[in-house]
Amino acid sequence: MLSTIAAAAGLFVATNIDDIVVLTVLFAVSARGSQLRAWQIVAGQYLGLITLITASFLAALGLTIVPDEWVGLLGLIPLAIGVLALVRTLRGQDDDDEAESALKAVGLLGVAGITIANGGDNIAIYTPVFRTMSTTDTLITIAVFLVLLALWCLLARIVGTNETVTEALEKVEHWLVPVVFIGLGVFILIESGTLAHIASLL
Repeated sequence: MLSTIAAAAGLFVATNIDDIVVLTVLFAVSARGSQLRAWQIVAGQYLGLITLITASFLAALGLTIVPDEWVGLLGLIPLAIGVLALVRTLRGQDDDDEAESALKAVGLLGVAGITIANGGDNIAIYTPVFRTMSTTDTLITIAVFLVLLALWCLLARIVGTNETVTEALEKVEHWLVPVVFIGLGVFILIESGTLAHIASLL
């Protein structure tokens, strides 16, 4: 059992390390009075992870799931958020809430969508793992994932709401949000093969 827990923890960290950056940015923006609430970030993360786990489990059972290149279209969600924030920043608005206004409409489902889009590779990794595990080990692994996600969110919130961090972010957040989300969206579209698939259809 301990070996299963250790393996599950390692698997979670390896496949979700990039989420820390996104989560930290989300919590930092939320802490500055954005309409995006902390509970929406946490709930969205859980909804996204549960969706990824379910898709992986179904795939492990041999059921057909959506091809990776189409899942990659979800990369358009963070890409759109980033572009919106960038446009507002380039317009040089006097309002200090460019980043917040770009994220305020995201909400729970938006965070879940970002989580799913950023976790397309998780499905490819989780599927063979679940396929080779016993039912007990699979349940233990899923439980570890859910517990560690709470720790992930807590860590990101501590960092994102730290006074030193927020003061530093205030100086660069108008550019940080667009860069993080545009970069994430482009990365997802490329890594999932979506761009290559679309190009092949043209």
